[in-house]
Amino acid sequence: MSEVKRMKYCVGGEWIESKTDKYMPVTDSSTGEVIAEVPCCTAEEVEAAIACADETFKSWSKLSMAKRVQYLFKWREVLYAHKEELSVLCAKELGKSLSEARGDVQKAIEPTEEACAAPNMIQGDAAMQVTTGYDTATYRYPLGVCAGIVPMNFPAMIPWGWMVPLAIVCGNTVVLKANSQTPLTSMRMLELFYEEAGFPKGVVNLVTTDRVKAEIFLTDPRVKAVTFVGTTGVGKHIYSVASEHGKRVQAQTEAKNHALVLADCNLEATVNAIINSTYGCAGMRCMALPVVVVEEKIADEFVALLKKKAEEMVIGCAYKEETKLGPVVSAGHKKKVCDWIQKGIDEGAKLVLDGRDVVVPGYENGFFVGPTILDYVKPGMSVGDCEIFGPVTCIKRVKNYEEGIAIMNANPFANGSCIFTSSGYYSRKFVTETDGGMVGVNVGIPVPSAYFPFSGNKDSFFGDLHVLGKDGYRFFTRAKTVTTHWFDEDAGKRAVGTWEGSTEQ
Repeated sequence: MSEVKRMKYCVGGEWIESKTDKYMPVTDSSTGEVIAEVPCCTAEEVEAAIACADETFKSWSKLSMAKRVQYLFKWREVLYAHKEELSVLCAKELGKSLSEARGDVQKAIEPTEEACAAPNMIQGDAAMQVTTGYDTATYRYPLGVCAGIVPMNFPAMIPWGWMVPLAIVCGNTVVLKANSQTPLTSMRMLELFYEEAGFPKGVVNLVTTDRVKAEIFLTDPRVKAVTFVGTTGVGKHIYSVASEHGKRVQAQTEAKNHALVLADCNLEATVNAIINSTYGCAGMRCMALPVVVVEEKIADEFVALLKKKAEEMVIGCAYKEETKLGPVVSAGHKKKVCDWIQKGIDEGAKLVLDGRDVVVPGYENGFFVGPTILDYVKPGMSVGDCEIFGPVTCIKRVKNYEEGIAIMNANPFANGSCIFTSSGYYSRKFVTETDGGMVGVNVGIPVPSAYFPFSGNKDSFFGDLHVLGKDGYRFFTRAKTVTTHWFDEDAGKRAVGTWEGSTEQ
């Protein structure tokens, strides 16, 4: 048995033992062992983290942008130096394979690099002589304390890529609510943030707690913005409550991404892309492709090849180099995925490949679910419409493009969508007609680089400005437009007019 370490929370760069009497287990997903416990921080501890961030904002926001960027340059180097350590920790607590965990950490590094470009990205606009003698300029100012509420599936990328870099380079301070199932990667990154990158204490603070205490972030007047990733129900609640209290909100929520596979596609390349997208991270990502809408004339051939390649995947311990498909995050999550598979069968789908009884020798207590394929999924079946968040592929057969796009756009979620085709006509038509906010043409995971926003639509996002890209900078800053007029020595001799009433243009 691994030693169970009792973790602390972090305020002002100091790791503090919680006064709570409730601790939450963190497991090694490949073995099922409890490897740590994290506190369910009290309301007073959450408020202390907010108070520290609020006090630190007074000095951090006044620091020059050049100095804030220098800290981020140093932070980038620290992340690269510890990339392998962080990747192993991510793989252990979450279950994604080691290569995928490396990608998770890399996706924290890329937005950090983007944040180093802040002096260009936060520049305002200015115009001289907008009317005679008047100049106008727009400046962007930091907001204050920003709260980040983190999901379990990307413990490096989401808090330390989507949330922290742009927030702090814009002059804000941050309180992270790390996910209690996968907090260790984020906690280790915060240690490095202070110990090796040398950031001023209090710029980023971290707690673990339950939903009841997290409500404080939505109502505390010191918190100016909330950024969230998680389920649609919770996201709607956060958006409603936090915005009612005058806060900016980004709520990235659920997805049920569809791929439209036309008969003229490159079949081998298409299946490879869908295998990578659907089963990568054990399906625990909002940019997976859990639904494949395929033209009937190639459907049998497509399903046969998909099954063959899925069966060839190496399932195993997440932090073993040869593993291609690791476990899901917890025993509870495994049960949820398996229940969805059974529901699909009960609804009338055909089970082509069943991953519910996978056992990995030497890791019999791990939370493994193998690749699963459900064919003949019809409109109205919940298994084809709701987010499963596991390695499950639903096949919807259609007669043509028109039927396929109609089925896709009928779904309430619109995070991402893809088309696989050799037709320029249909690819362009698809880009125009799909509801998906991130679109792939012969690309299975259409996640943009950090220089562009992560732009989900419909019930996959609640808010006005997305994470990353120009949207990210706008989200973490407020605009202030300044109009300037200097009087000359003869001004007092002239008739005095108002700005709005002036006829002099």
